[in-house]
Amino acid sequence: MALTRHLKALALAGTTSTMALIGSAASAVEIEYWQYFFDARVTAMETLIENFEAANDGITVKMTHFPYADYRTKVAASIPAGEGPDVVQLFYGWLNDYVAADLIQPLPADTFPASMIDEEFFPMVQAMKEGDQYWALPTAVRSLALFYNERLLDEAGVEPPETMDELIAAAQAMTKRDGAGNLTQVGMTAGMTAQDHHWWREGLIRQFGGEPYVDDYRTVNYNSEAGLEALNFYASLFTGDDAVTAIGFMDEPQAAFKAGRAGFHIDGSFRIGSLNKTRGLKWGVTELPATADGERSNYSSYWVNAITTKAEGEKYDAAVKFMQYITSDEAMQIWLDTVGELPAKPSVGMTEENANDDTFGPFIRGLEYANTTKFANESGQRQLMVEMVERMTLEGMSAEESLAIAAEAEQAILDGYYK
Repeated sequence: MALTRHLKALALAGTTSTMALIGSAASAVEIEYWQYFFDARVTAMETLIENFEAANDGITVKMTHFPYADYRTKVAASIPAGEGPDVVQLFYGWLNDYVAADLIQPLPADTFPASMIDEEFFPMVQAMKEGDQYWALPTAVRSLALFYNERLLDEAGVEPPETMDELIAAAQAMTKRDGAGNLTQVGMTAGMTAQDHHWWREGLIRQFGGEPYVDDYRTVNYNSEAGLEALNFYASLFTGDDAVTAIGFMDEPQAAFKAGRAGFHIDGSFRIGSLNKTRGLKWGVTELPATADGERSNYSSYWVNAITTKAEGEKYDAAVKFMQYITSDEAMQIWLDTVGELPAKPSVGMTEENANDDTFGPFIRGLEYANTTKFANESGQRQLMVEMVERMTLEGMSAEESLAIAAEAEQAILDGYYK
């Protein structure tokens, strides 16, 4: 208070610069941004915040991040209490939950008109729209691709595969066992806890001629001949005498690949940033393998940013400005370069440089034949896929029986959610 009185006294004495300082101090506002912890994402957001603050004098952004396992709980507890983020990152599949729980508010139509977003963004973001208003927008989107270890491919004398048959043959050539028959190096990683549940749903099932869900993802449709063929193909990777991997090898699929103990690894474009930091690992990436007749399918997803119901007054105005920047072309290019996630706008993603990039290109091209699963409960639905495989590997259950159990359980989740 004493400092304020002193500044006012100087201002009354005609100090113009002091008047500017008083005005700046009076308009200063701090907003909070929350996201889950992923090192490359944190680095990217630090850059975006620095750029935003430099261009918006008087607004500061405080970033907070939590482990993925704790993130949703922290958000759900903080906002109703009037605490926590003003702008929050959430998985696209959580949108309905966040709206129902009154955690976020729609984006202002004058700043984010639906017609403009429909025109400028990839169509997949329209899942964030209700009527003529958007609730959230992404900085980046994701697809899957096949990472490969260049050294292991060279040692085995094989090339990056274009078809599923070539994938199996190359993986077999890179698989190694010790004298007791234990795997010491896998031709390919496997595990529904990572990205394989997406590959199985939106990739393999469709490539075998099926459709994982119908009725706008409200009805399970994979308990079918195509679904069973897809599951049998996936299981062939880790069962039988010709197995090229094992569930749980080095605990996590991405850990095995980073350690140089796996030839192939299916993952999202977000993995690029951390792989670039893995010393001694020489890797490349190619599109997901096609069927023998050239059929391809992929999975796309994204995290979005939204303004929370906590943001009011000047914090709300600052949050809107921040949302404008983190969904801009500049922000998307920074995110691509730092994290490896794909721009949410064709104006950035489909530039000649990005679309033909050796690293980003396979993911960007994968968007052309990708499908986005609309989850009711992403973690719960993923867990059912984990259990489906566990019943086969730990209990010796047939693929047909385990698939039927998973389909029934997932339908119960969907029925409970939509009813």
